[in-house]
Amino acid sequence: DIIRGKDLYRGNKQEKDKLQDQLKKYFKELHNNLESEAKNYYNDDTKKFFKLREDWWNANRLDIWKAIICTAPGTAQYFRNACGGEHTMTYGQCRCVNGEPPTNFDYIPQYLRW
Repeated sequence: DIIRGKDLYRGNKQEKDKLQDQLKKYFKELHNNLESEAKNYYNDDTKKFFKLREDWWNANRLDIWKAIICTAPGTAQYFRNACGGEHTMTYGQCRCVNGEPPTNFDYIPQYLRW
């Protein structure tokens, strides 16, 4: 959610703004290093780069999910219809049977996740 610009962090506004400013810098740098066609596709007059952030997340979510859950207890489960197919509940370390992250976990509103 933080990467995608949809975080509900309700704490210190200055800290949230500081984090968003830092993310804008990272994605501006990423945008500057794109080839011209991709750079045009992700051009953003607001300089918030939400489309680039969303696509970056989609490309990297599996690796990030693995990093988040690498120390989760083996008994950790997520009980929503999350894995699709015939297996709908996550098993050890909140992973689907095939080891991938639950398909919709990162799109569920934060207040419903934890």
